[in-house]
Amino acid sequence: MTVNQTSVNIKLTTEIRELGQKATTVVEEEGKFYQKGQTSVLQFVEHQEESDDIHAFITIQPEKVSVKRSGAVDMYQIFRKKQITENVYRHEFGSLHMETHTDQITYQQPENGKQGKLFISYTTKLNGEGNRRHRLTITFREVFS
Repeated sequence: MTVNQTSVNIKLTTEIRELGQKATTVVEEEGKFYQKGQTSVLQFVEHQEESDDIHAFITIQPEKVSVKRSGAVDMYQIFRKKQITENVYRHEFGSLHMETHTDQITYQQPENGKQGKLFISYTTKLNGEGNRRHRLTITFREVFS
């Protein structure tokens, strides 16, 4: 089975709700999209203004989505619909234990010039305290030279 590789523009939007507050971050980068069978992979670098870059590697499969980040932060997070997963989030100020309950995962592959889209809705607990609601939306479109 062949691997298809494409250069893409990626827009990653994260919404976090905690204690009535909402924080939204948007990252726009150029990266690579790989497709092999039912597995899709997005790879890109988040360029940080005030710290080291973060290398992101997102693997999308029918039963799960995994997010590996390394550099200024280090984490490997797995999302499985209606399941709880755990990981450790490491950054320059220390490490946090993260428990994630994934509510929803939807994925639309890029086809016929249309953009691809990954949406994940989930709740996290950091070091066992409080629930934080997250909505992660990643859209990506092929770069034409």
